[in-house]
Amino acid sequence: MTTRKKVLAVLTICTLLLTVAATPWAASIQQQLTEESTLEQVLRRGTLRVGMSTFVPWAMKDKTGKLIGFEIDVARRLAEDMGVEVEFVPTKWAGIIPALLTGKFDVIIGGMGILPQRNLKVNFTIPYDHTGMSMVANRKLAAGFDSLDDFNRPDVVLAARLGGTPVEAAKKYMPKAELRLFDDEAQTYQELLNGRVHAVVASAPTPAFQAAKYPDQLFLPLEDTFTQEPIGFAVRKGDFDTLNFFNNWIRVVQDEGWLKERKQYWFLGTEWESRIK
Repeated sequence: MTTRKKVLAVLTICTLLLTVAATPWAASIQQQLTEESTLEQVLRRGTLRVGMSTFVPWAMKDKTGKLIGFEIDVARRLAEDMGVEVEFVPTKWAGIIPALLTGKFDVIIGGMGILPQRNLKVNFTIPYDHTGMSMVANRKLAAGFDSLDDFNRPDVVLAARLGGTPVEAAKKYMPKAELRLFDDEAQTYQELLNGRVHAVVASAPTPAFQAAKYPDQLFLPLEDTFTQEPIGFAVRKGDFDTLNFFNNWIRVVQDEGWLKERKQYWFLGTEWESRIK
């Protein structure tokens, strides 16, 4: 090959490489290689920012105003194992995914059910918990009610927290009932105690706690939960480094029995109630 031909060949190869590098696919790969993962940002910053919403016994404030609860324990242990501090960012549930996507915090750890429609917007870890929907009812308004069919009537009013999985459960299993939505779960129980709704649909075991707290006014119309759903951390899409770390952390604390012990404390025991009363 002559020198002229060699030069032309090299120029042709360089042109092809530049063309490929200019494609959206290559640009995307380059961006992924140069962008820091959330995990790297957290380690550099020294703080894990956790998006959450308060609801018993996942996350709540004790008598001193300190956050406590199952999710709080999980987030604190995660941060400790990462060697960083934890910063909780209380957020209304209806806007918690948009807040994650705009970078208000690094991860959602708040009892979030893994749902296909949510998975279109965020990536979920493997489940670290499972829950189900339950109900607590007003003794006067729902006297004699003991099935979902009893509540699936146009003259029945249900309450649920806006943006949560109880909303979808209520619509699916009791579509004929009127559904009133509230930003804060505490508001739903106040409506129930005031006799303005027949029942509250919420994640177990909170309805059972409310029935035990106000036995003269409330009761559990169903013996068990009527749905089952896996719970995971939510992170921004495409951040596979962070997702991989969180998944393996969940496996480790599951295998050592720590998650089971914490769940038993918050969901099966009642000694923590003295910390909030």
